[in-house]
Amino acid sequence: MSTRGHEAELFETDVLIIGGGVTGTGVMRDLALRGIRCLLIDRRDLNAGASGGNHGLLHSGGRYASADTETATECRQEGAILKRLAAECIDDCGGLFVAVEGDDIDYAERFPERCAAAGIPCEPLTPAAARELEPGLSDKAFAVYQVPDATVDPFRLTLENVNHAQQLSDSQYLPHTEVTDFEMDDHGAITATLCRNNRSGELRRIRASQVVNAGGAWAMEIARMAGCSDVSLIYSKGTLIISNIRLSDRVINRLRPPGDGDILVPGGTVSVLGTTSDNVESLERIRPTVDEVERNLAQGAMMMPRLDHTRFIRAFSGVRPLLQASGAGSDGRKASRGFTLFDHESQGLSNFATITGGKLTTFRLMAEKTGDLVAARLGVDTPCRTATEPLPSGDAIRWTEPGFAARYWYNRRDPKDMILCECEMVPQSAIDQIVEAAPGAEEKMSLEAIGLRSRVGKGSCQGSFCAIRVGSYLYERGVYDSPDGLRQMRNFVDGRFKGVRPVLWGEQMTQMELAEALHCGLMGLDKIGSNEPGSGE
Repeated sequence: MSTRGHEAELFETDVLIIGGGVTGTGVMRDLALRGIRCLLIDRRDLNAGASGGNHGLLHSGGRYASADTETATECRQEGAILKRLAAECIDDCGGLFVAVEGDDIDYAERFPERCAAAGIPCEPLTPAAARELEPGLSDKAFAVYQVPDATVDPFRLTLENVNHAQQLSDSQYLPHTEVTDFEMDDHGAITATLCRNNRSGELRRIRASQVVNAGGAWAMEIARMAGCSDVSLIYSKGTLIISNIRLSDRVINRLRPPGDGDILVPGGTVSVLGTTSDNVESLERIRPTVDEVERNLAQGAMMMPRLDHTRFIRAFSGVRPLLQASGAGSDGRKASRGFTLFDHESQGLSNFATITGGKLTTFRLMAEKTGDLVAARLGVDTPCRTATEPLPSGDAIRWTEPGFAARYWYNRRDPKDMILCECEMVPQSAIDQIVEAAPGAEEKMSLEAIGLRSRVGKGSCQGSFCAIRVGSYLYERGVYDSPDGLRQMRNFVDGRFKGVRPVLWGEQMTQMELAEALHCGLMGLDKIGSNEPGSGE
């Protein structure tokens, strides 16, 4: 797919997809199932944007039933498809919508009819019955409804999309590849996309018959780079926090108009509380703040009082790319969660499309609509198959599942397979599989890339021990053979610390003191320079 030119490495493909989030990888798989060869690129790595910075909720549609029936219906339909075709990525745990003292009674009473309008199953429960299911619920709850919410592992979903696309066709994924410009001809077509390898600084030139912009929060910037002014987005920053234990069996939603701290989502052995919504002007240096953490906790504790006494191990932020309708305001809470496919033909381009907006839950539908447009432009009449074709997994992909590594290691009982991450029980063999065969594996795999493809660093110690152990193991394997390995450790630890800093109180402060002693006092990582500014956020 690539040839080396005089000034830039040349790649040729049928379709170039910009953006390695769940939508871009979904488009890649959709097109590969139609026999179309793709090249997927991302300025950082898979799920580096909103796809990796969300609470992992597979929406039943209940959250949008009161304000956006169309989006609620799409969520219900797409959630059902994913539960059927990607069950290994999903915990079908169910969900509750809970109204507590002070919430709008009329809003709560009308919830069932609004769910019915979107076809969402909604079962009323008495507060007493709800507390039997979820003992942590507030005794001030006055209305509770049960809905078919679930949780999804976005990292595994994305890895499976790329893996399947690579199995089906000569498709390829290039991380750390950032678009810098487009070359155009006089007939309204992009002839080449100019890129830079953000690791090496080398230039890349990509020729493709069609170009798909699935850049998430960066989609507007990419469209404007191509001369298109029809994409208008609001950047809504959302901050979430992670507990050290699982606090509920089900998703717990506050039964009110969306606000801060109104969703508690179980994620394997932990829970995620969020989310805030604050408009931002820039996409750089997006980090959680103490104020955002406190806002989530203050609101979340009203429906789950035990949050006031829970240890939180990390905060993280993502940016939602929300569509801004003409003449509409800029309130991120009120912006539509629907999506739009721009064909850009009104902008004078015939081989460029942008897919943006939407939800993690609706990514497959977004990819289908994009695939239909691109296939028609290429003269391919093969229909979409992603609504009926199950997502296949693989040995190097399953390591993102909470608890899998522990079961795997226990069943093997190989005394030579040393545990490198004790919090999540990740063994050496997992690192071997990821380095050798995970989608996007590179010759010198960074610890951050391994973390995206596994549970490394996601436990209570947040990389305090496993950063050193995994780094040392990669030196033993010969993956690292220079001081660059120490820089990789530093980058990984730095990325973890950006999320730990806003939740430093109580037991987490003690954990941080230990981490500082290990990383600075023992390893001297504070004296090792970072070669990737801003990495790990």
